[in-house]
Parts: sequence; C-alpha cells; structure tokens
Amino acid sequence: MDIWHWLVNTLRDYPELAIFLTLALGYWIGNFRFKSFSLGTVTGTLLIGVLVGQIAIEISPQIKSIFFIMFLFSVGFGVGPQFVRGIANNGLSQALFAVVISALCLLSVYIIAIIAGYGPGLAAGLLAGTQTISASMGLATNAINQSGLSPEAAKEQLDTMPVAYAITYLFGTVGTGWIIAFLGPKLLRVDLAKECARYEREMSIGEPEGGITTAWYQYEYRAYLLKTPNFIAGKTVLEAETYVGGHVFLEKLRRNGEFIEFDDNTILEVGDIVAVSGRTETLVEWSNKAEELSEPEMLQIPIESVDVVITNKHANNKTILELTNTPRARGVYINRIRRGSLAVDIPVKAQTQLHRGDIVNLSGSKKHVESMVKELGFADRPTSVTDMVFVGAGIVLGGIIGAITIPLEGIPLTLSTSGGALISGLICGWLRSYKPNLGSVPSATLWFMNSVGLNIFIAVVGITAGPTFISGVKSVGVEVFFWGLLATTIPMLLAPIIGKYIFRFDPAINLGCCGGARTSTASVAMVAEISKSNVPMLGYTVPYAISNTLLTLWGMVIVLLLN
Repeated sequence: MDIWHWLVNTLRDYPELAIFLTLALGYWIGNFRFKSFSLGTVTGTLLIGVLVGQIAIEISPQIKSIFFIMFLFSVGFGVGPQFVRGIANNGLSQALFAVVISALCLLSVYIIAIIAGYGPGLAAGLLAGTQTISASMGLATNAINQSGLSPEAAKEQLDTMPVAYAITYLFGTVGTGWIIAFLGPKLLRVDLAKECARYEREMSIGEPEGGITTAWYQYEYRAYLLKTPNFIAGKTVLEAETYVGGHVFLEKLRRNGEFIEFDDNTILEVGDIVAVSGRTETLVEWSNKAEELSEPEMLQIPIESVDVVITNKHANNKTILELTNTPRARGVYINRIRRGSLAVDIPVKAQTQLHRGDIVNLSGSKKHVESMVKELGFADRPTSVTDMVFVGAGIVLGGIIGAITIPLEGIPLTLSTSGGALISGLICGWLRSYKPNLGSVPSATLWFMNSVGLNIFIAVVGITAGPTFISGVKSVGVEVFFWGLLATTIPMLLAPIIGKYIFRFDPAINLGCCGGARTSTASVAMVAEISKSNVPMLGYTVPYAISNTLLTLWGMVIVLLLN
C-alpha cells in the first residue's frame, strides 16, 4: 500500500511521467487486434488517460496545445498534394463529393445535438467519435475556451467531450466499415469483385503480354570486345550509343585490364571491353562487328531499388503506358505505387495515372534508375535529418494567421493557431511536391508529429477529464450511444447512393470514395479485401485529403453553431 501511495504522489509531482505512462499503455492496448478490429492507439490512449486521471493529476494545458499544433501541421503536410489536386485538377468531382459527405456528417451531428439538447462539448465529442476524427476535439477545445463562457462553464463542456467521444468511437469505427463494405455493394446493386476485375481489365489496355513492368524493362545486357576500327572504336561514348540503328547504353568500360570512369565525351579505343544494354535487335548488329564475350564481371551491373516522389510536371497526370515511351524509361521495373498521406497502394496498370506526390518504387541498374528519377521527380532516399527551419517557420506563420480574430455580431471568429497550422501544413506539403528541396521531413518524423503529437494531446485530455469521466458516462452514456448510431449510420447510408446517382462514380471506386470522404481507412481496407483488389483505393486519396481537413475544422464549427 505504501508503494501505491508513493507511485500516486510521484505521478502527481511529475505529471510528465503520467503522460508517458499513458502513452505506453495506450499504444500497447490500442494495437491489440481481434480479427480485423482494434481499438486504435487514440482510443487506447484516451481510456488509459481516463484511468490514470482518476488520481487527480494537474497538467499544464500548454503541453497539449504544443503537441496538437505540431500534429495538425503534419496532417496538412501529408495531404497537401492530394488536397490541391482534388480542388484544381481532375479530382474535382471526388473533392466535391467529400465536401458533400463532410457536410452531411456535420449536419447529422448538429441536428441530433439540437434534438437532444446537447451543449457544444457533448456535440463536439459526438462529432469526433461518430466520424472517428479525433483531431476535431482540439479545435473544439480552442473554440470553447474562446467562446466567452465562464471558466467553470467551459470546463464543464470540455469534460463532457471525451465522454461522448469514447462512447461513440467504437461503433463509429466498426459501424462505418460494416456499412461501406457489406451494405455498400447491396445499395449499389453490384458484384464488387466483378466490377473491380472489369475496371482492372480496362486499366490494362495497351499492356504488353508480360505485364506493364516489361514495358519498362525493354533492355538486356551484353559484353563486347572492340576489335574493328571505326565501328565503335574511335567514337565518343555518345556517338557509339546512337551509331547502330537503335539506341544502346554503355554501362561499364574496361581498358588495359582496369575499369575506368567515362562520360559522353570519352573516346573508345580498339581493345576496350564494354558492357552495354539495349534492345535485342540492336545488340545483334553489335555482334556482327564486335566480339561478344562471356564476362561475368562486366555484367555485374549495380542494381538499386528506390522510392521516387512524383514532382515533375511532365510526369504529372501521365499514365504509366505513356511514360514507358519516354527515352529514359529503360532498364527499370516499376514495383509499387503509393498515394496519399497514408501511402495506400494503388494498381500498377498501363492506364494508371501518376500524380504529384505519388511515391513510385523503381528498381533496375543504378544508372538507369537515376535517369528515370530525373524524368519523374526526386529520389526519396532514407534520411534522418528534418529541416526544422521549414517546419518551425511553417507552424509559426500559420499560427499567426490563425490567431487573427474577427468579431461578428459579438462572436469571435478565428481559425485559432491550430487551424492556422493545419492550413499552413497544406500549403507547405503542396509546395514541397513542386520543389522537393524546399524542406526535408522524413517519414519517421512525420509519423512522430502525427501519431505521437495527437496522442499526447489525447493523453492530456483523458487525464484531465478523468475525475469527472465516470459520472459523465453514467449520466449520458446510453443516450449518447444510440444518438451516435444515427450520426454514424445516416451519412454512410447516403454516401454510396449520392456517389452513384449524383456524381456518377464508377462502381469499382465508389465505395473507396465513400471511405475516403469519411476518413475511414479501415473501411476501405475491408472493401479491398472483399473485392480482392486495390482498385477501390483509387477513389480514396482525394476525398480523404479534403474530408480530413474539413472534419477537423468541423470541431470548431459545431461549437460556433451551438454556442
């Protein structure tokens, strides 16, 4: 018992330890899985925070503000390219769909709050839980604190927010996945697996027999001894590469028994041994006037695999088939394409379009991969260095703009520093898709800012609300749960129908659009599993980028509507 008192007093005296204890246990519990379901780290952290908070620990609110603003910047940074593309380019219909569904989510919660007589705190928690958008609680917190309520009234509203969130989150996650994945195809009256197979066939038009990757790998390697003067010997490397009918590429050069470095202006000599790559028919011409050798050492060409971020305007909106016809598309395989802040896999097909911000994994000879990188964008090689000038300046500038308050009929309208950081992140993420050298934010750093930033905010919310949480559940628990069922279900039942009859989405991507518009990665994963295809992911990324931003901002809006 003495040990227990000592531990309680230690956590009270050192609240930073309470936060890290909450994080450790929250991530541990949140990662437990039952079949395809898990609580998730956010819910796990909130529940552990509530338990730890039962011993009445005081934590400075500045802690959650700092980590929440960092989290929002990372959210904007991650979805920036897709957000802008959805508004400005060929993702416009999907972007508008996301706006409509996000508005339905807000409207359903607002109407329920009016009917049930909920204050802004319960309504904001209802929104966050039913739409599984934890980030909205941060903006709702800022809005409640700036709403003109007395400190006691504001605290009362803030304490009810995590109660509604915790009660409604479970069905918000499971219910959304079940509605989209299992009721969605019935609402659309389609066989989803057949529709996705049909869509894949259409996307494969123009592929060579062996698949689209063979179109990128059109060259083979051979080694030759240069014996005939004035055929290749005596010419520069650049002249030699274009001398016989088709184009070949010199990969290695050995002279007098030693490998030497060369460039386009290097003059080849009789007796040189070269390793070249090219089309078979072109290499046959070489074999007529140069002696082909079996030289394993010459044919050991350095191979690498690298992620390439699409930034070049010449590659943006081009299909893979179109890019195979560029001169630099040689000697490389395209293995994988990932899109969006969650890096979801999309099909590698002939008619798959590449967009700014996509990550394409290429493999092949180092020389050819480097050449293709120049065609597409920049190589996203692993780095551990974050450009904190870029990140810090982006957060500060966004926060300053968000701090501007405009009074409207006595109501202080403001994005808040958090909302400003979100908008700034969108702009910075979009800019970096054009200018990759603008600022380096490694994926590990982005994960830390996103996941840990949000969960520290949630940990503080849970610990702070702990003493009143249980009484809140007893007073509104069952009622909020059933209202949450409605708030989750109504928009998701309407979404596939709106996508089909108003926006005319292809059945293969309709449900992907629905999952993206509700920022529900789990539901789209379930759709992909049922359809045995990742085609639905093509409809996911643009709506996700738009809705992730809007649903987060709705936390502030719902407070303004109800205050």
